[in-house]
Amino acid sequence: MKRKNIIALIAAAVVIVLAVVLISRYLTKHTPMLIQGTVECTTYKASSKVPGRIDCMKVAQGDHVEKGQLLYVLSTPELDAKLQQAEAVKSAASALDAAAIAGARVQQIQAAQNMWEKAQAGLELARKTYERVKNLYDQGVVPAQKLDEASANYEAMKATAQAAKAQYTMARDGARKEDKEAAAAKVRQAEGAVSEVESYINDAMVYSPVTGEVSTIIAEQGELVGSGYPVVAILDTSDMWVTFNVKETLLPHIDVGTRMQAYIPALDYRTELEVTYIAVQADFATWAATRTQGGFDIRTFAVKARPVGGVMTLRPGMSVLVDWDQFKQ
Repeated sequence: MKRKNIIALIAAAVVIVLAVVLISRYLTKHTPMLIQGTVECTTYKASSKVPGRIDCMKVAQGDHVEKGQLLYVLSTPELDAKLQQAEAVKSAASALDAAAIAGARVQQIQAAQNMWEKAQAGLELARKTYERVKNLYDQGVVPAQKLDEASANYEAMKATAQAAKAQYTMARDGARKEDKEAAAAKVRQAEGAVSEVESYINDAMVYSPVTGEVSTIIAEQGELVGSGYPVVAILDTSDMWVTFNVKETLLPHIDVGTRMQAYIPALDYRTELEVTYIAVQADFATWAATRTQGGFDIRTFAVKARPVGGVMTLRPGMSVLVDWDQFKQ
C-alpha cells in the first residue's frame, strides 16, 4: 500500500514538473509580429465626354486590352444632326467669302460702266446747254429764269456723273477689305463649329487609355449613359503596390526607401518590398484605450511598398505578410 502511494506521488510530481515546463515554454515563446497588407494597382475608368446609348460593346470582363484599343461605341444621332447644321453654316459662309473675294459679276460691272457713260453724256449735254443759254442771256434774249434752270441742270448732271463713276469704281474693285476680312472670319467661325462637333462625335468612340485588364463593365450594350459616366474599369497590372495599415507606434522603425522581406501566401513566394509612401495623416483608430488603463488611442497610417523585382503572377487583392520584428534588429 505504501509502495503504491509512493508511485502515485512520484507520478504526480512528474506531471506537475512537466506542466510547469510546458507553461514556462509557452509563456517565454516568442511569437513573430506579422502585419498584413493587400496588393493594389492603378484603376482607370473609361468614359466619354458626350452622353449617348451604348451601340456596341467591344470588350468583356477579364479581357486583356492594349492602349488605344476600342472599348465601346456610343450612338449619338443628335450630334450627327448638329454636324449637318454646322456644315451647312460653313458652306454658306464659304460662299459669302468667295463672293466677297470675287467681287461683282461681269454683268454688274458692265451695267455700272454704262450708267457712268450715260451720265457723262448727259453732263456734256447739260454743259453745252448752259453755255448756249448763258450766251443768249448775255445778249438779253432769254430771261434769268432760263439761265438759272440751265445752271441747276448742269450742276445736277455733275453730281449724277460723279455718283455713277463711284458705282462703277466700287463694282470694279469688289468688296472692301473690311468686308473680305469679316467674310473670312465667318468661315473660320463655321470651321471651328464643325471641328467642335466632329471632336464630340469622335469621343463617342471610347478607346482604352492604358494597357491592362478589364475588371468591371458598369453599363451594358443598349443602356443610356451620361457625360463622364464610367463604363469600363481597367486595371493596370504593370503598376502594382502593397498597402499596409501600420500602427503609429511602429512608424519610427520605417521610412521611405526602407526595404522589407515579404511573403505572399497565395503564391507561396517571398519577395522584397521597398516603401515608397507613408501617409501624412492617420486613417482610423485600431485600438481604443479606456480611462482606467491610462493609455491612448492608437491610430494607423497607410504605408505603400512596391516589389523590388517584378512578380509575374501577382494579382490585385492578394494578401502579403511582413515580419515586423526584422525592423527591430
